[in-house]
Formats: sequence, C-alpha cells, structure tokens
Amino acid sequence: MRIGIIAPACPLDPALVDRLTALSGSRAELVVDPQCFLSDGHFAGNDETRTGALIAMANDASIDAIWFARGGYGACRIAEAAIKGMGEAARTKRWLGYSDAGFLLAGLYARGIGHVAHGPMPADLARTGGDAAIARALDWLVDGKASGVESSGAEAIGLSPPLTGARPRQLAFNLTVFGRLLGTPLQPVMTDHVLSIEEVSEHLYAIDRNFFHLTANPAVRSVAGIRLGRVTDVPDNDREFEATPEEIARHWCEKSGIPWLGRADIGHDAQNKVIAFG
Repeated sequence: MRIGIIAPACPLDPALVDRLTALSGSRAELVVDPQCFLSDGHFAGNDETRTGALIAMANDASIDAIWFARGGYGACRIAEAAIKGMGEAARTKRWLGYSDAGFLLAGLYARGIGHVAHGPMPADLARTGGDAAIARALDWLVDGKASGVESSGAEAIGLSPPLTGARPRQLAFNLTVFGRLLGTPLQPVMTDHVLSIEEVSEHLYAIDRNFFHLTANPAVRSVAGIRLGRVTDVPDNDREFEATPEEIARHWCEKSGIPWLGRADIGHDAQNKVIAFG
C-alpha cells in the first residue's frame, strides 16, 4: 500500500520523516511530497503550489490513501479549487486528518470523494505518546481496522430512542474550523449524523459564541446529536467565564433542541481517535 503525505496548510518538520517511515515498516510505503517542506510565509508553499500538489497526489492512481501532514492554517484557501480538480482516482482513496484539514475533509465528504476520517496526522509524532497516535492512524489507513476507531455504536455514546441500537453516520471537526465552513460550498450534508466537536486554545467565551453559531444553523439542527471531545489549552480571560466546555455544549444543545450525546474521545492530542465519516 502507498500512502501519500501532503501539506495543505503549514510545513511538516523533515526530522519526523525517518521516524514515520520506521513506524510504517513493511505495512505501507510513505510517499512524502516535497511540497510538505516548502515555506512561503505561513504556508507550505503558496496557494497555487499547494493546490497543484494536492490535485496531483489525489489523481495519482498509484496512491491508495492520502494523509494530511499537519494542521495550522491554510486548507480553506485551496480546498474548493483542489477538490474541483480531482478525478476518479481520488474517489478510491482513504483520506485522514483533523484540525485545519477539516475544511478538506468536509468538502470531500460533501462530494462523495473517497473514504474520509478525522484522526491523527504525521505531525502528531512530535507529541508525547505520538508513536501510538501514528500506529492508530496506520491501522485505519492500511487495514481499516476498528481497533482505535471511535465507536459509533449506541451503547458507547448513550444514544436515546429512536437511535438506540442503530449505527448512526458520523462527522467530526474542530469547533472553529467547523463554524467557518458552515454556509460555504464545503459544508457537508449533516442530517441524522452524530457530530463530534473538539477545540484547542480558545477562550471559553469564544467557545460559547461558536456553539451559539453552529447550533443556530438549520443544517446542524438536523443532526442526530452532538458529542464533545476534549477542549484543551483554554487561555485565561480577564473576567472568568463561569461555565465548563461541557456545560456550554449542553446549554446550546438544549436551547436548540439538538440531542446531547455525551463525550467523544477526540482532541488536539496523541489520544485523538479516528472517526470515519458516514
């Protein structure tokens, strides 16, 4: 199996490549596009370069899966153009990433391109416990194994009737990324999906504001329910916001009539699980 690694946002640290290759072993050949190491201000190459590299890898029939290198910022600048340039070869691939890569995951899923999942990326190898995160990602990319994949079973997430016993379709995003893609051509169909949301490095009042925005969206109100992943590295504010992330999520679910389905095992950390869309 050949797994292509591409950087739609910020550059990948070249020092991680040897470790990634060692961890993949004989299970897969990692094809790291040189674009991953370019630098153009904030980005791994300018918009045109990143778009072209992504289209070329997507349309390469010898590549079985595409693994987004890391998050940061930049995928939204190229997502529409890149997806428009993808042909039939892109539809057979697995696609894995999270954070800023959510813009691409959403757009791919909206158009039925490939098998899409939220999960660990190569840059996570730099985190404490990163080896396990990479192994979990490879389990899904190579074998599609359920091991390490966030369950969609009703018994795992406390679904209420009429979903009890069902295996609902799923979506997973970073809260800020998800809020920004709503109302754009990247927005996927969400009806009857369980939506899992995680966040990092945002003030609690900003998390509250983002939940107001997303739960007011008519498409989001069609979901089967919302789960909250980990919310980490919350900055201090000059005036304390007296609600926890879970209390915020529960409040807006209740106010909007969206079922609250508990917690999800995802986040900006090495414990981040894989949630396959659909």
